[in-house]
Parts: sequence; structure tokens; C-alpha cells
Amino acid sequence: MSKQQKKNMAAKGNAGAKEEQEGTQEGTAEEDSTAKPVAPAPVPPKFSTWSQSQKEFLEELKKELRAVEEKIGKEMRDLQDNYEKKMTNLAKKVQKNTEENNTLKNKIGQMSKDIHKTMEEKNLLKNRVTQMEKDVQVFTEEKNALKVKIGQMDKDAQKFTEEKNYLKSRMGQMVKEVQKSIEEKNTFKSRIIQLEKEVQKITEEKNFLKSRIVQMEKEVQGLIEENHILKNRVVQVEANESKRHQETMKQSRKHDKIEENVKYLIGKTTDLENRSRRDHLRIIGLPEIHDQKKSLEIIFQEIVKENCPNILDRDGRIHIERIHRSPPERDPKMKSPRDIIAKFQNALVKEKILLAVRKKQFKYRGSTVRITQDLAASTLKERRAWNMIFRRAKELRLQPRITYPAKLSIILQGKRWTFNEIEDFQGFMMKRPDLNRKFEFQTQDPKKHKRVNVKE
Repeated sequence: MSKQQKKNMAAKGNAGAKEEQEGTQEGTAEEDSTAKPVAPAPVPPKFSTWSQSQKEFLEELKKELRAVEEKIGKEMRDLQDNYEKKMTNLAKKVQKNTEENNTLKNKIGQMSKDIHKTMEEKNLLKNRVTQMEKDVQVFTEEKNALKVKIGQMDKDAQKFTEEKNYLKSRMGQMVKEVQKSIEEKNTFKSRIIQLEKEVQKITEEKNFLKSRIVQMEKEVQGLIEENHILKNRVVQVEANESKRHQETMKQSRKHDKIEENVKYLIGKTTDLENRSRRDHLRIIGLPEIHDQKKSLEIIFQEIVKENCPNILDRDGRIHIERIHRSPPERDPKMKSPRDIIAKFQNALVKEKILLAVRKKQFKYRGSTVRITQDLAASTLKERRAWNMIFRRAKELRLQPRITYPAKLSIILQGKRWTFNEIEDFQGFMMKRPDLNRKFEFQTQDPKKHKRVNVKE
């Protein structure tokens, strides 16, 4: 390589570094931009005087950059596949844990029913023992009454003996009375015999009651032992229940950690997807009838030429790597035209277009066209949740902006405020009643991004 060629390459390197520094300063002027240029810039016309070796060196650099882009795309697809497999395994584990918890709940319910039934049987036995104790008390009272009656009869017999002695002393005088006394004596004898039989019967009943009481004591002892066994079973059941509760809490903590990891992975995946789209623009509202006459690339070139011609290169066009409608197939039920996704070779051109869109409204053949940064579907959904608040804040001249990934930014009293969630914005408004009256918040399902109704 000659000295002149080396000087030319050094001058080319210094000029490229200077242009790269100027492009970096222009890219950082926008707060919510997430694009970081990766694709190599096309060769400007002013470098057409390069030597053949310098051009070959530049082409080799382009090939290496394209190879790096293909490698990054392949790694992104591998990460997506691994993420889907992990999510499937996690869902199966969560379902298995839920089934085990339901089985444990059913077993605990059955054991509670058995304990309740045992307690009812225990109460029934207690009632039976109480009734038997009452019967024994009644029998004892009757027995005491009989004893009193026998004592009275003993006293009567003693009195009769005294009268008999008295009659013997007067036998001579009262023969007829003696005869009568003899008859009365025989009557008393029969009565005594009858009383002896009754006493014998009472004794037998007493012995029977004693044997019955002994039997009842044995039954009560058996019930006490059975009650002790049931108490031990209840203690064991409570211990098992405590252990199962600890296992359930452990599984719950593990499940919460899994959910946290899944949420983190989803966030990382969304961020990676957004970064992979940093060179993309989304064109919204362009009627599809224009596609039948011209290609999308030509239409987009005309849109840029009509609305911001100063962005075009010297050859009067911008360099687009690819452009297409999304989704590929049109849904007959949808009345609005499909969006257009365009990927730029030069990220600086994309940033210039976004700056121009913020300054004026783009039109094409009389139709209003919106151009925004292309983002992941989940990020777009989160941004749409701010739509009504954004429109109301714009009406109130709060200069609202949606920053990356889905944050609302407003200017109030000369100070910029940024809110990550709708709840943060709601709490901020609650502290300012005069401004809060112009917003009416209604919390919805968290999975629907807690939409907000705004007073018109």
C-alpha cells in the first residue's frame, strides 16, 4: 500500500469518527428514544474518490456487521424457545402443586368430620352415664325409705312384745282377750314372714344393683380409655395439619418466587424485543388501496418527500432495509388499515423522521398518517392504557409525553413529572384537588392495565 493510500485511509477514519460523534449528539437529544444505531451507514457520495482497496475494506466491514446481526437474531430465537419451554414446565409444576393442595384439603375435611362424629358419640355416652347415676340415686332413696319402714316395724314388734307380757299377767282375767291376742299374734307372724321375704327381695335387688354398678364402672373405664385414644389421635392430626400447613406455606413462597422470576424474564424478553426493533418505525393509518398501485417502499419515500424533504439523501431518497404490512394477512373483520413496519439501514434517519413527526402532522394524498417508534406488542398495550389520560392532559396543556417503555411525563408549574403506573398518577392528582376534579379515575381489572375514565 502506498503512502498516499495510507493518508487517504487516515483522513477517511477521522471524518467517519467526526460524523459518528455528531450523530451520537443528535440521538441523545430525545429523552424517550431507545434506538442505538448498529447498522453501518451507506457510503456518502463525498467518499466516491476512495481507492479500490478502501472500498473493499468497507465492504468487508459491512459483511462482518451483517454476520453479527444474523448471530444476534439466532441467539434471540434460541432465548425465546428456552423461555417458552421453561414457562411450560413451570405451568405443569404449579398445576401439580394445586392438585396436591386440593387432596390435602379433602383429607383434612374428612378427618374433621370423623372427630366431630366421635365427639357426638362421647356426649351421648356421657348422657347415658348421667341417667344411670340418677337411677342409682333414686334406688338409694327408696332403699333408705325401706330401712326406715323396717325400723318402724321393729319398734312395733318390740311394743307388741311388751303388750304380750302385759296380757300374760292379766291372762286369768282376760281369756277372751288372750284368745284375741293369739290371733293377732298369728297375724303378726304372717306379717313378719312377709316382711322377711320383702327384705330378702330388697337384698337381692341390692346385690343386682351392685353388680350393675361394677359393670357400669368397667364401661366408664373403657370410655375413658377410648377418649384418651381419641385425644392422642386429635393431637396427631393437629401435628400433621401443622406440618402440612408449613409445607403449603413453603410451596406458596416457592410459587411466589417462580412468579417473580417469570415476571422478570417477561420484562427482560420485552426489553430485548424492544431493543431488536430500535431501527424500526410503525406507520399507522395509511389506506391499503395505495398498495395496489405502488410498492410500500416507494409510498414511504413519497411520504417523507412530501412532509420532511430535508431528511432525504443527496440522491433524493432514504435507505430502507425492509418494509411490510403487519400482520401479513388482512382480517376481513377489521375496517382500519394494517400498520406498516419499516426497518432503516441508518438509525439517524429514523430519529430525524421521529423528530419531524413531533413537529407536524404527516399526510399522504389527503390522508393523515401517524409514524411512531415500533415496539413490542406488550409495550404498545401498556402505552395505550395511558391514551385517555394523555388526551385529557394534552387538553389541559400539561405537555404530556410517553417515554420508554410506558411512562407518562407531564410538565406542571414549570417542573416535569414522570409516572410509571396509573396508580402513581392517581395519587399525584389526589394531592391537587383543583386539578383532580378534571380527572375521574375508575380502577378496573389489573390484567387490563387498570383503565381510566376521564371527564370530557
